[in-house]
Amino acid sequence: MSRLPTVAIIGRPNVGKSTLFNRLVGKKLALVDDQPGVTRDRREGDASLIGLDFRVIDTAGYEDEDAATLPGRMRVQTEAAVRQADVALFLIDARAGLVPLDEEIARWLRGSTTPIVLVANKAEGRAGEAGVYEAMALGLGDPVQLSAEHGEGMGDLFEALLPHLDGKAIEAEDDDPESPDAPLKLAIVGRPNAGKSTLINRMLGEDRLITGPEAGITRDSIAIDWQWHDPEGGVREVRLIDTAGMRKRARVQDKLEKLSVSDALRAVDFAEVVVLLLDATRGLEVQDLKIAANVLEEGRALVIALNKWDVAENASSLFNGVRGALEDGLSQAKGIPLLTVSAATGKGIDTLIKVAFETREAWSRRVGTGELNRWFERAVDANPPPAPGGKRIKLRYLTQAKTRPPGFVLFGTRVDQLPDSYQRYLINGIRRDLGFGAVPIRLTLRAPKNPFGG
Repeated sequence: MSRLPTVAIIGRPNVGKSTLFNRLVGKKLALVDDQPGVTRDRREGDASLIGLDFRVIDTAGYEDEDAATLPGRMRVQTEAAVRQADVALFLIDARAGLVPLDEEIARWLRGSTTPIVLVANKAEGRAGEAGVYEAMALGLGDPVQLSAEHGEGMGDLFEALLPHLDGKAIEAEDDDPESPDAPLKLAIVGRPNAGKSTLINRMLGEDRLITGPEAGITRDSIAIDWQWHDPEGGVREVRLIDTAGMRKRARVQDKLEKLSVSDALRAVDFAEVVVLLLDATRGLEVQDLKIAANVLEEGRALVIALNKWDVAENASSLFNGVRGALEDGLSQAKGIPLLTVSAATGKGIDTLIKVAFETREAWSRRVGTGELNRWFERAVDANPPPAPGGKRIKLRYLTQAKTRPPGFVLFGTRVDQLPDSYQRYLINGIRRDLGFGAVPIRLTLRAPKNPFGG
């Protein structure tokens, strides 16, 4: 994993923090909307500015609220980000000018040990001139004038950051993503209030993500680097990805929630293994099956975990009921790991991570052509393909074309007439006999070209 100096972006709501974050990382990772308070958890990304590499942290808008409230819990996260950063960018809105909350944030920052760079955003044109002059009164030096939306002033920002970051970057390691020692990209998905953020906080041993009784607190997909200490010995690198809760499509009306769900789906694409977290107090619902089916369609390895197991009632019958419903509802991948965890107590987390690494290993597995075709011959001898219309389907050989997810190509004559049931027979045999477990398998059929065709 890369070890880079960190830059935190802070300021009151709606001054353009997420826009600047997206500008620095070079893609739209953070959700952006005119509505204030879109960002809640702090989000991290690798940034590069004129050859200067660093880790940038987007934070929630700083608000003066009681620490027990949601805005107050967001402020605690922002304060933690500043403490851990090598330098903080304090953004103000040059067009709106200073407001009392800007002055309050400045008073807090003047007492911080973290170096502060004052940034006047939205400073393009004459509309921001007055705000730039006002910012000089904050006692944090002359502001860097820029427009995050239009990319103006990035050279001045580079010059302001260089003294604080130059020489601190440690060259990133080039991880082979298919190496068994590469960081495990693990996404946690599920319905709102299943306990996804609480589970990640328990893994990290700190309140890194905002949690609470309110449904839908998480909006952005948040990636966090973590080291798992295997009880059997050794340390494994994990990139944890927390996602927004996914409700039924018909219930998603709010624009921000639609953006959040889309962001969660992109996180699934990025992940190697996806943990679908269920609320044991609510059992398995149709929406859970839809989320699981989507994960499998995207070709990702899936693990299902029943959270809040410490307060579940009739545990044995609940577990068996969920297992039976999964077997019926996810017939395309029988045997998906079903585990029990408690984000509140931490019980079951080590088993969950261990199974996730084992599942990634199966997802990345490659079988030699010789071994594969010896198995294939035995499978065809034990159950020959049918002969529709009296014409025999001849299956010649099987080869593995790819991994992550495993993909196989079956060559033969009249394979376009091979029934789905026989294809499932082959796929289930590959899973069972060749060590692929319940990971999604892709099977492509190919017929040799007819030299006399046409």
